[in-house]
Amino acid sequence: MLEIKNLTKTYKGGTPAVKDLTLTVHVGDIYGFIGHNGAGKTTTIKSIVGIHEFEQGEILVDGKNVEKEPLACKQIMAYIPDNPDIYEYLTGIQYLNFIADVYGISKEEREERIQKEAEDFGILSALGDLISTYSHGMKQKLAIIGALIHEPKLLILDEPFVGLDPEASLILKEKMHTLCEKGSAIFFSTHVLEVAEKLCNRIAVISKGKLMVEGDTKTLTKDKSLEEVFMEVIGHDKANSTIN
Repeated sequence: MLEIKNLTKTYKGGTPAVKDLTLTVHVGDIYGFIGHNGAGKTTTIKSIVGIHEFEQGEILVDGKNVEKEPLACKQIMAYIPDNPDIYEYLTGIQYLNFIADVYGISKEEREERIQKEAEDFGILSALGDLISTYSHGMKQKLAIIGALIHEPKLLILDEPFVGLDPEASLILKEKMHTLCEKGSAIFFSTHVLEVAEKLCNRIAVISKGKLMVEGDTKTLTKDKSLEEVFMEVIGHDKANSTIN
């Protein structure tokens, strides 16, 4: 569903953000993308969804090139940033109807989906209120509902559990599983290693823009926790940097 081939992204001034990154996310995967602050996670995600241009490499979504067929790729995926920037002059229901219009969701389908998702996340009664009155957590829930409304084949999330209460976090995890069971794939970054270890069937660790380790979660954590794996990988990368 998602193929990243030799992705390289360098910022102005020559600062490398991602170096020759290659990985594949298959249908049904809940794929965790892990790294320290500044490791290149958000840069990679923004390259996938078309926000960042990149110098080298290729990114394919369901076989479509994100640079050559950006609209076709966007039609089948959804993206939730770490800090959703939502139109605050709209009400919650106006925002969701706008998203439904963008994806061509019929009146009957959108009403059913909005009702269910808003009830599940506990914001149904607030949909008539201006988004400017929402808390950060409520905005996050609204963004999640907007992302789920067209049942994307690929869901991209950047630190999705930040700002969510425990109940909403549990609901989101359940919906991620349900989406993948229907034939979609999920790629998300997180700092919460315990969540990634329990939720993801595949994991990648990135450090200083380089892919350090990648594979099946159970295999990577066979004799140790994901936290131990992460610290070993990061420690090894720091040691190599010092030697070099």
